[in-house]
Amino acid sequence: MLKQIPNMMTIGNLICGCLAIVSVFHGQVNYVAIFVTGALILDFLDGFVARMVNAQSEMGKQLDSLADMVTFGVLPGMIMFHLMLKSNYFAIYESRLIFKIFKYYMFVVTAFSCLRLAKFNIDTRQTSSFIGVPTPAITMVIVSLQLMIFHNQLGLQAYLSHPWVLIGIASLCSALLVAELPLISLKFKNFRFTDNKAQYILLISAAVMLPILKFAAVPGIIILYILLSLIYPPSKA
Repeated sequence: MLKQIPNMMTIGNLICGCLAIVSVFHGQVNYVAIFVTGALILDFLDGFVARMVNAQSEMGKQLDSLADMVTFGVLPGMIMFHLMLKSNYFAIYESRLIFKIFKYYMFVVTAFSCLRLAKFNIDTRQTSSFIGVPTPAITMVIVSLQLMIFHNQLGLQAYLSHPWVLIGIASLCSALLVAELPLISLKFKNFRFTDNKAQYILLISAAVMLPILKFAAVPGIIILYILLSLIYPPSKA
C-alpha cells in the first residue's frame, strides 16, 4: 500500500491540473493559481516519497510525465488561449485573419511542453540538472501573467494583454522549454553555502521578492534562475 502513495500523489497532480483547466473556462483566476500550487507541491513530493518508500518504477516515471502533460502542458496553453480571447485589443483586431489564426497559436506552449517532457524522459544529461526551462517553471510564469492581468498589478494590464505581447510571451516560453540551456537543479547536495551558492541566492531572493512584488515576482525569479545557472553552471558529473 505504501508503494502506491507516490502514484496517488501523481494522480493528485493530474486532478489539480484538470480542475485548473475547468477554472480557466469559468474565469476563476484565483482558483487556477490555487490548483496549480497544489499540483506543484504534489509534483515535487511524489518523487521524494517514491525514493523514501523505495517505490521508484518505470510506470511511476511514465505516469508522472502524463500528469505533467496535462498540468504543465495543456493548462498553460489553455491559459494563453483564454487570455488572447479576453484581450480588449483582440476584440478590435478579431476580424483580421491573422488574429483568427494567432488565437490558436497560443497552443504552441502546449506543443513545446510535450516536446520538453518527451526529451526529458530520454535525455541522460538531465539526471542531476536540466537542459531547458522545466515545464512547471513556464506554467508558473503563465499563471502569474494571468493573475497580473486580472488584478491589473502595477498597472500593466493594458500592456500585458495586448495580442502581440501575448504572442511574444508564448513564443519565448516555448523557446525556453527546448533551449539547449544547462540549468541548475534546486536539489541541495548538502547544506554548505559554497556548494549551493546558486540555490541559496535564488531561495533568498524569492523570499524577498514574493512579498513585495507578489505575482510579478514569478517572472523575475525565473529570469534570476536562468542567470544564476549561467553564472554557476551545473556540474556535468
